[in-house]
Amino acid sequence: MQAARSAGIDNDALSLIARSDIELEGIPDERKDAKTDFLPAAARGAATGGAAGLVAGLVAIAVPPIGLTIAGAGVMALAGALVGTWSSALIGATVPDPVRRQFEDEIQAGRVLVIIDADEPSLQHAEASLRAAGATPLPYEAASAAT
Repeated sequence: MQAARSAGIDNDALSLIARSDIELEGIPDERKDAKTDFLPAAARGAATGGAAGLVAGLVAIAVPPIGLTIAGAGVMALAGALVGTWSSALIGATVPDPVRRQFEDEIQAGRVLVIIDADEPSLQHAEASLRAAGATPLPYEAASAAT
């Protein structure tokens, strides 16, 4: 992690994944990566549910017999976001994290994965520092909050 920090990677862009029996006591909890897809799934559910609720509310406004107001459309969007967050979080809690799924063999072999969530120029700059520190880059490309 120090090699990534010295290459200019922000602390918020770093996390760790390791086997559960490996001691990571010196690492703060916010740096330890979760075992499930709970938070990303909840965020996707909130966005999708909110959009679906908003569309349903706007359609209901367009149909005069329903008599829904603009405030009602907002309430439907909020309800959609809540239902989407709840249902997606439940599903995400049971699905292993995508990085953990892809590199399960590495994790079970006792390796600690340092995950860097940054844009491409930052990753390229950090790669030389990580290699010099003895890290082996593993290929993983996915869209994230940072990219």
